[in-house]
Amino acid sequence: MTNKRVERLRSKLAELGLEAFLIGSGHNRRYISGFTGSSGMVLLTEKGTFLLTDFRYTVQAEQQAPGFTIVEHAVNPLETVRDLLSESGAKRLAFEQEHTVYGNFVRYGRTLGDVELVPSAGIVEGLRVIKEQSEIAIMQEAAELADATFAHIIGLIAAGVKESDIALKMEMFMRSRGATSSSFDTIVASGERSALPHGVASERIIGTDEFVKLDFGAYYHGYCSDLTRTVVVGKPSERHRDIYNIVLEAQMNALQNIRPGMTGKEADALARDVIARYGYGEQFGHSTGHGLGMEIHEEPRLSMRSDTVLVPGMTVTVEPGIYIPGFGGVRIEDDILITDTGIRILTSSPKELLVLQ
Repeated sequence: MTNKRVERLRSKLAELGLEAFLIGSGHNRRYISGFTGSSGMVLLTEKGTFLLTDFRYTVQAEQQAPGFTIVEHAVNPLETVRDLLSESGAKRLAFEQEHTVYGNFVRYGRTLGDVELVPSAGIVEGLRVIKEQSEIAIMQEAAELADATFAHIIGLIAAGVKESDIALKMEMFMRSRGATSSSFDTIVASGERSALPHGVASERIIGTDEFVKLDFGAYYHGYCSDLTRTVVVGKPSERHRDIYNIVLEAQMNALQNIRPGMTGKEADALARDVIARYGYGEQFGHSTGHGLGMEIHEEPRLSMRSDTVLVPGMTVTVEPGIYIPGFGGVRIEDDILITDTGIRILTSSPKELLVLQ
């Protein structure tokens, strides 16, 4: 069986002049091999494709990683890496510098002897940026699960209910419908707490005439969704409506105009400039969006500092917001796929201001 991801990785390694590569990070290991266990390493040499793991996972690895030579490693896994490198004749080993703590780096040097260690960054992540059709299909399902969760929970949000109880019910709903877990700690932030961009659910009791911001996602078959909606419990004031409508206008402007060939900086400006025009630029302190996939935050970024060019196959969030301390905040977020001609929106929850009595 041909693993096209391994082929692409080998081509990249050859382009960089790297004869061997060690992958230890869980997401990258799973992406390349398909192995979902919690312990193991992938080692690529010029001719070998190895998945090293321990006794607990060898059978699982055989089932999940066709085309890989499954090796039950020694008590010290690096001794097995050393032996495989010696057999291959490799003298230089690239490793994931962004996923390697200093203590492990020291152990690499101590165990691998005269093998030259070559720090590398973003090699597998660079492959992961462009999603395959199979990945897009899973992410669409994860997005639909987030939408279903929102439709379920709006009937349960009311004054007198704790934020943490709402978050628990959301996570139980997602798990009951196939999610492994939530993509991240579920945010349910009401009243003044809605002005906290990452105000995870607390013991606060939801009041009346206030915002409730919900930011959540389903971790589903190895991929994340990420959805934010903001509602009002009780009667919205004119200020509530004004702020909400500004954020909605900013998000819609971005969704209507993001296209391939645009930089992350240009995409960010589509939302940021709208909010700034209404005088709330200082109250929008985070980026407009981020890449989404096996991890909740990946490349590319839709930010003021990103010169990355958007290309078809990238999946990103679009999530402008306004946050006013002492009053509350609004964020509206969808997941999108960059296509050949524009975008495809993966999430579909309603965005008109929902008023819950």
